[in-house]
Amino acid sequence: MDDDPRQEAALQLRRLSIDLDAVGQRFATLHGLGRTDVRALVAIMDAARRGEALTAGALGRTVDLSSASVTALVDRLERVGHVRRVRDADDRRRVTLEISPAAMAAGAEFFGGLNRDLMAAMAAYPDDELAVVQRFLTEMSAVISRHAHGGEPSA
Repeated sequence: MDDDPRQEAALQLRRLSIDLDAVGQRFATLHGLGRTDVRALVAIMDAARRGEALTAGALGRTVDLSSASVTALVDRLERVGHVRRVRDADDRRRVTLEISPAAMAAGAEFFGGLNRDLMAAMAAYPDDELAVVQRFLTEMSAVISRHAHGGEPSA
């Protein structure tokens, strides 16, 4: 058994990733969606939370799909009522993506319990400790994202 706390943290991250993937897959299965569909919905929702409009091109970069695949993905999500294309008010040539209220409601219903449980689990942590955890998770996410997109590993 390795007593290195960094190795244990890396293993915990892997376990967390597997568990979160299983939760996402359960949501996808319940709603007749594929994994990429769920990733796309999360990307659109996250952009909206940041106050950003997401174009199909930006979505493709986020979920690592070709232009043709993104078009098919957005067509599929639009057909089932999860997403809609919206013309930019300032530049009518630009089309952005919005998640539908029904898709938001389905996500809130499914993930609401998880979010409540996460908030309850974090309640005992003081803000300064949560700030360290947030910094850690941000840095680990950047490393994982780099590897997910074929970035070179560190020496």
